[in-house]
Amino acid sequence: MIVIATIWISILLFAGGFALDRVLTGSLVRSFDTQLDYVLKGMIASSEVGPLGEVRFTRLPADQRFIETYSGLYFQITDVPFDHCRLKSENPYCFASRSLWDRRLRITDRYFHLQSHFYDSNEFADEPLRVVERDVILPGSKVRWRFQVAQSREDLDLQLRDLRRTLIWSFVLLGLGLVVLAALQTVYGLWPLRRVRREVAAIRSGTKSRVTDNFPVELQPLTDEINQLLAHGEAQAEEARTHAGNLAHALKTPLTVITNAATARDPDLSDLVCREATTMRRQVDHHLARARAIGRRASTQARSRVWDSLDAVQRAVDRMYEKVTVDIAGDREAEVRVERQDLDEMLGNLVENAAKYGNGRVFVTVEAGADKVDVLVEDDGPGIPAEQRSELFTRGVRLDTTGKPGTGLGLAIVRDVAEIYGGSVALEESEDLGGLLVRLTLPRG
Repeated sequence: MIVIATIWISILLFAGGFALDRVLTGSLVRSFDTQLDYVLKGMIASSEVGPLGEVRFTRLPADQRFIETYSGLYFQITDVPFDHCRLKSENPYCFASRSLWDRRLRITDRYFHLQSHFYDSNEFADEPLRVVERDVILPGSKVRWRFQVAQSREDLDLQLRDLRRTLIWSFVLLGLGLVVLAALQTVYGLWPLRRVRREVAAIRSGTKSRVTDNFPVELQPLTDEINQLLAHGEAQAEEARTHAGNLAHALKTPLTVITNAATARDPDLSDLVCREATTMRRQVDHHLARARAIGRRASTQARSRVWDSLDAVQRAVDRMYEKVTVDIAGDREAEVRVERQDLDEMLGNLVENAAKYGNGRVFVTVEAGADKVDVLVEDDGPGIPAEQRSELFTRGVRLDTTGKPGTGLGLAIVRDVAEIYGGSVALEESEDLGGLLVRLTLPRG
């Protein structure tokens, strides 16, 4: 950040300094040229043609430097056809200031300037000049005269050097100040991140369990997220321990039954092993479903269309229960933030239970709200009394006494997976079919 700020500040200051130098230099040069042009126009206004056709002044220029030899301020009036100007005594058509003495200003026929023309000249080796010239035809003369006024650039160049020196040092100091300020701002602004790093290191070493230091408003959301992440990790660890304990407890009883039967040489050992193995498989499937859902929960991009999942479940149930009719109604476009495999497992358990314990009719309704989707699964079975409905969510508990196959894990799996995704399951009474109504609520995609 400091290097980028330094480069950017340097570019901006260089561009700004260059532009300011052009503006101020142009202003000084224009002021210098204005003075020369003022003198030139004064000379033209006071000029006339003499009896011999020469140019003379009705009043002499007021600046004393025109009569001081090599003073740095000169004028020259020349008829344009001549490509050089000899000494005044030899050429009456070349009228020069005394300050030129034995030198003359260079003239050329290549230009015809009705307006003042300014340029720099190095015709005098030891004295750079700024020259303004203009061609004029005076009254009473057919000759085109070139009026020239020249002044040494030494004072102007000295002013420009002083200006550039001041600009350079000013912008260098300004740049250093800005770079130091950017560095201080960067170091001071990022310093709280060092404290965050120390807090995280203390958490990793076990000294602390949370980020507790006070931080600026800009960093407070970060520390809050870190604390929430730590709490989430602890909750996941506790959830994993509970999950492992539940699985161990669920498998311990069937294994004990098998061990005891084998030790007693039970003649029905094979049937018992098959039954208990089925129970253990369902327990393993249940816990695998939970683990799979927990692993996918972090994916916020999961989207599944409820209707597509219900179609697949309907086809499967139709093959398993030929005398059961499954009807689906509601929003066909509703999507939920659940992985498709987990959605299939939840809906499959609910619809299969309704087909198994109903009297032949299952009705599924999809209702989409602003931020959630309700899937209502109804059957025409005997229903379940309100005081016994909460027992259905206990793993291994079955209220069915007809001897139909099952382990009592279906609703427990649905509840656990739904809660992992932020949903819920509720048991109600079906007003239309008279049996049980299971309301599965999931977050809308």
